[in-house]
Amino acid sequence: MLNTMVRFFQEGGPFMYPIAVVLAIGLAITLERFFYLAAVRRKNRTAFEKGILPLLRKRDYQRAMKTASTSDSAIASIMGAGIGRLLNNSRREDIEYAMEEGLMEVLPRLEKRTQYLATLANIATLLGLLGTIIGLISAFTAVAAADPSQKASLLSESISVAMNTTAFGLMSAIPLLMFHAVLQTRTNEIVDSFEMAGVKLLNIISEPKHQSAAA
Repeated sequence: MLNTMVRFFQEGGPFMYPIAVVLAIGLAITLERFFYLAAVRRKNRTAFEKGILPLLRKRDYQRAMKTASTSDSAIASIMGAGIGRLLNNSRREDIEYAMEEGLMEVLPRLEKRTQYLATLANIATLLGLLGTIIGLISAFTAVAAADPSQKASLLSESISVAMNTTAFGLMSAIPLLMFHAVLQTRTNEIVDSFEMAGVKLLNIISEPKHQSAAA
């Protein structure tokens, strides 16, 4: 696959360079997002499952709030908003609204730059088509003034070079679209974990105290 892309790049026209730039930008965004989401997922699991959740089950809300405020994880800020309302004796609806507000503050950081991958994939495809069209126009213009005995070979060679631009554009766009789908799925999984943590908090505070003590 790599050798094919290199061959297309070498045999293509000038539009290969902007397509390569688009591909490089997309790969850089992909790597940054993969590492960021993996770090967020790891921090959230550690902060909630090993820190906040055990304290909530013990109904030690003061220590749970302190743990959430000292953690730099995204889930800690969301849970901290809910626990803060809980300590102020707010209603269940107010606690839920506070956590939803915290989720809305965290969500843009999770989705940051991910949508660019779909846009870059479209740009790579369009650049490939534009390069092919311009290459075909140049090919037919050159063939019109060429010797009749050389027209067939010159036309086939020029069309081959023009088609390489479309091929390279598609080979750049398809992986970017796949990376976009994978990153979007991972982001949704993290958001689902936030919502599950909020549901656990609401369920814990809704349980009768004697059931919690028995557990």
